[in-house]
Parts: sequence; structure tokens; C-alpha cells
Amino acid sequence: MSFFKKLKDKINTQTDQASEKFKDGLTKTRDSFTTKMNDLVAQYRTVDEEFFEELEEILISADVGVQTVMDLIEELEMEVKRQNIKDTEKVKEVISEKLVDIYYNEDEESIEELNLVENDLSIILVVGVNGVGKTTSIGKLAHQLKQDGKKVMLAAGDTFRAGAIDQLSVWGERAGVDVIKHSEGSDPAAVIYDGIKAAKSRGADVLLCDTAGRLQNKVNLMKELSKVKKVIEREVPDAPHETLLVLDATTGQNAMSQAKIFKEATDVSGIVLTKLDGTARGGIVLAIRNELGIPVKYVGLGEQVNDLQQFNAHQFVYGLFGDLMVEHNEDDS
Repeated sequence: MSFFKKLKDKINTQTDQASEKFKDGLTKTRDSFTTKMNDLVAQYRTVDEEFFEELEEILISADVGVQTVMDLIEELEMEVKRQNIKDTEKVKEVISEKLVDIYYNEDEESIEELNLVENDLSIILVVGVNGVGKTTSIGKLAHQLKQDGKKVMLAAGDTFRAGAIDQLSVWGERAGVDVIKHSEGSDPAAVIYDGIKAAKSRGADVLLCDTAGRLQNKVNLMKELSKVKKVIEREVPDAPHETLLVLDATTGQNAMSQAKIFKEATDVSGIVLTKLDGTARGGIVLAIRNELGIPVKYVGLGEQVNDLQQFNAHQFVYGLFGDLMVEHNEDDS
């Protein structure tokens, strides 16, 4: 069975709605990528060194990341030799297969799921620089978790950015969840402490903690996050159960730089990648995973409250290669 067929079968076992969300959300990346891939295949009838050099450029232009592209090209060259592939059309399928392999590596597919504790309080720390959609992502995540039957609370730990507390309060109202907050300029660790106390006393399942995202002074940011983390660990052993870093997909390699800084400051366990629908360079998903070893847990595929989607590498590759898969199936029929 071809990989495209396996991928389609895999997608069919998941929700059609999620597949369409990914397909629609990745339109810009797919249109750019598919056009370039089709041009490449039309230009080269045989798989040779020049073909791989051109492919390398296409992948780098999609923000897949230099190191990831090098790894991928090496894997592709080996696979093409192993299967004795001469026709460039057939390379499309091998690429899609290797992208999924690179994403999961040796890990289980469960790396994409949120780590929530059953029948106890789960604490999720959310970090990221200002302007990436951090507060909005917290609001959307709170809405989703509530839809899943969880009792959710928010802690407004970003006490420095003007309007951040009010913005989180608005999202709390929208999602129908309580928000624990202090006045602007308060100690973030004190807000998180009160949030944990309130979440425990009100029997909450999940506490989502917002944090400040000032990168101007890296040392202060790290100290602040470290202090918040100590408070959480003291009050709830084994917490935070997730530390989610919010990144803006449209900032490309700048998002990678932010990820490296936050990875130093705190144990980032997952990425929330916003505005993926707004960029033609969606390959950043693969670069983050491969070069930083952090799984992408959620992606923003639109403005609506339901457009924050749980990430799935199969859905992602389907969203990227959907048009090529249709062509492939037509060729096979």
C-alpha cells in the first residue's frame, strides 16, 4: 500500500472536520509548496543531484529549517537509492512519508496530546513574548477544555503588559471560566499562588497560568519564570504538568530564536503555534520539532474560538500534500 493511501486511511479514522481545518488553514503554505513542487517535477524527469539541490531550496523557503532540510535530504537520497526511484513524481510520496518520520522520530503519537492529570488539578503554564497571541490562545484553550467537560480556571500572571489582565478577563467571560487576578504591576508568583489556592478550593480540573513575555531583559524574564515555577512546584508536586510556549508562525526563524531562549528559561514541554494560516512558510512546525525536540501541541488555523486545533502530524502532512495526493490517486486510477 502506498504511503499516500495509508495517510488517507489514517486521516479517515480521525474527524473530517479536523482534516478540513488543516487543509484550509495550510492553504498559503500548500499553494506555494505545491506550485514549486509541481514546477520542480516538470523541470526534472529524473532524480539527480540537481533535483535534490532545487528541492533543498524549496524546503528552506517553506521555513523547514536548514538542519531539518539537510536531515530530510539525506534520508530522501538513501530512500531513493534503496527503492531505486528514477521518476521524480514518485519522490513526492517519499517526501511526505519522511516528513511524518522526522516529526515523530522514535516518539509515540501521544506526544501531541496535553498531559492532564486524571481526577486532580492539572496546571498548565503558558509562556511567550508579547504579541504572539498568548492570551488569546489561553482563552481558546480554556473554551476547548470546558467543552470537553473540564472545570477550568485562569490565573492572570502577566501583570506587566498594559491591558493583559483585562484581556484575559474578557476571555474568561467568553469561555465562562473564573479568572484569578491582582492589580497591574503585582508580583506574578503571588497571582499564580492565589490561582492555585482558588483552583484547589473550587475543585477545578485545569488551571491555565498566563505569564509576562518581556524579552528585553532576558535575565529578569528567567528569574520571574523560575520564581513562578517554584511556587507551582511547592503547591502541587509534579506541576506544571505542561509548559506551553506560544509562537507566531508568521515570524519564521525569529520564532525559533524565541523558542531557544524560553527553552533555556524553563522546561518547555509543548508549542502552541499561532497564525499558521497566515503564512506560506508552515514548514516551521517541522523545524521546531526536529531542531528543538519540542512537540507542537496546538496550531492556530483562524480567528474563531474553535480554530485553535490540536496538532496532528498526519493531518499536517495531509494539509500540505492534499492536492498532490489527489493527483497521485487520479494517476493510479
